[in-house]
Amino acid sequence: MSFFKNIFSGSSETGINENKCNWTELTDLGQLNEIITLSNEKPVAIFKHSTRCSVSRMALKQFEKEFNIADKVTLYFLDLIENRAISNEIATRFNVAHQSPQLLLIKEGKAIYHVSHSDIDAEVLKDKV
Repeated sequence: MSFFKNIFSGSSETGINENKCNWTELTDLGQLNEIITLSNEKPVAIFKHSTRCSVSRMALKQFEKEFNIADKVTLYFLDLIENRAISNEIATRFNVAHQSPQLLLIKEGKAIYHVSHSDIDAEVLKDKV
């Protein structure tokens, strides 16, 4: 099983319930154009995650536990260790400083909200959508 699937699939061993997040893995620079286009119809959130960072792992798990607006926002997940060029392009295109972990909300092609570390909160995202 891939690392990505291990992170996001439910596990009876760890007691984690089935994931409520329907992540689209962000692995290609061209997907940023897709995100911009999609964001004109429905908000898009990008979660930038460092697989080497325990703080990032905790933020991701907490976000997934609290997330409950799958019908209102499209979620993208970026493994920034594997895709650093995409992370750098996100910083450039959306005019935000690179951080990890980081959550961005894109509407109408622009980052209207971005937070990092312990400020990542699914309930706050819900209010911004």
